[in-house]
Amino acid sequence: MAENKMEFRVTGSTENMTTQVETQGGHHVTIDEPPSMGGADKGPDPLGNLLASLAGCETVVANMVAKETQFDLQSIHFDIHGELDPRGLMGQADVRPYFQTVTVHADVKTSEDESRIQELQEKTDARCPVFTTLKAAGVDMKVHWNKA
Repeated sequence: MAENKMEFRVTGSTENMTTQVETQGGHHVTIDEPPSMGGADKGPDPLGNLLASLAGCETVVANMVAKETQFDLQSIHFDIHGELDPRGLMGQADVRPYFQTVTVHADVKTSEDESRIQELQEKTDARCPVFTTLKAAGVDMKVHWNKA
């Protein structure tokens, strides 16, 4: 691995629609589909897991930014909603199989004012690898951070 790079790796095995994944640090994640999609509902579906990763990544980066900028970040509550056209997932070539829109609502518990919350949100979104990956893919990212 080159200097100044981080590497992430997961390994996994499957049984029908269920994937058992092991991440760095020996953490285990089960990803599945609901019965309506042929799964056993043993864990979140892959797209729900992606949105959970977005919430987790935004949390980590927001805490880093808050520390750097002396922002009083007490907590964040996320409500994230993704929309996609299922025809792409089902193989229709002219419809992309990933999210068209992801809406992020964040209620920030803080003593800071709205302008500082906006600054925290902008810096967080610019540095969050999951957010920027979605944005680079052309996903319409609708973001609303407010004081809790």
